[in-house]
Amino acid sequence: MILFNVYPLFDIEITKGIGCRIYDNQGNEYLDFYGGHAVISIGHSHPYFVQKLTHQVKTLVFYSNSVINKLQIELAEKLGEISGYQDYALLLVNSGAEANENALKLASFQNGRRKVIAFHKSFHGRTSAAVRVTDNPKIVAPINEGFDVEFMTMNDIESVRQSIQNNDVCAVIIEGIQGVGGIRVPDAGFLKALSAECKITNTILILDEVQSGYGRSGKFFAHQHAEIRPDLITIAKGMGNGYPIGGVLISPLFEASHGLLGTTFGGSHLACTAAITVLDIIKAEHLMENTQKVGNYIIQELKKIPQIKAVRGLGLMIGIEFEQPVKEIRNRLLFEMKIFTGVSGTNIIRLLPPLCLSKSDVDLFLDMFKEIIQSS
Repeated sequence: MILFNVYPLFDIEITKGIGCRIYDNQGNEYLDFYGGHAVISIGHSHPYFVQKLTHQVKTLVFYSNSVINKLQIELAEKLGEISGYQDYALLLVNSGAEANENALKLASFQNGRRKVIAFHKSFHGRTSAAVRVTDNPKIVAPINEGFDVEFMTMNDIESVRQSIQNNDVCAVIIEGIQGVGGIRVPDAGFLKALSAECKITNTILILDEVQSGYGRSGKFFAHQHAEIRPDLITIAKGMGNGYPIGGVLISPLFEASHGLLGTTFGGSHLACTAAITVLDIIKAEHLMENTQKVGNYIIQELKKIPQIKAVRGLGLMIGIEFEQPVKEIRNRLLFEMKIFTGVSGTNIIRLLPPLCLSKSDVDLFLDMFKEIIQSS
């Protein structure tokens, strides 16, 4: 049997990671400015994280959600405190896609509707609200599993208002910051108006914070920069620092009942241990404050580089747009300078480093980045 070839792979075998650095089987050291699609929030092999997971593995218990798991309760309490959503409830699942699917289902159960509004260049996992994000003609969007999904232009509140005025829209789903779509930040005014319109029409507002949450923007959730409180918030990625876990934060608007939603593996003891430890480290090491400070610095410095068309983002979720394709730049960063970055589309370099990134690592990256683009 072979692997189903849907992921382009670099010929690099990673064997270990420490902090913001990773190492291959040839002994090469790399600076990690991508964190595996933003899953590495507290850095690789954090000693406290390793200690807690090692202990949990030695006492490993797995059972379905038909028995009490005090770790789930502890996680919900700590997540509510650090995020400011103590009055919300938590559904634990395994991934961002599963979180978004459950959020859409919960929205439809609440108002009995099936029309969903998403936004151009959005990405919500391989879900009912997925968008076509490659040039492969075999990939079509939306992947419709019971919802009528309409894609609209972000920041165009009048179009959204016209679309939901008939009170037939189940939910509006929007990313706190678009990730795959090129690190595009919704206007704060747009989010406030969107929240107000949804309340008027009994439309559920879902904030997809799968990539932009967990402190990556400098606040716990990116939508908190706009001072709104959505009905549902989906999370994953940096939640377990690489261990698979996801969740839905559910406002008091919704009433739980047995059998309403379900998951087999969601909220396991090991997953909860990983997620609790991440929250403890974010709080103890002031990683949100670090993200804001270091993120502001790198964005400010990138904007001084004349070859760059645009720099977008908040905190340590940054998109660097060029006029030309960035494939050569990214490859030279990786193979010559030993720096991992990501891309979005053809012309955008995507930076999603661990939240413990230091200013000295930023300066090292900037020196190498400037050298590459000045010689390309």
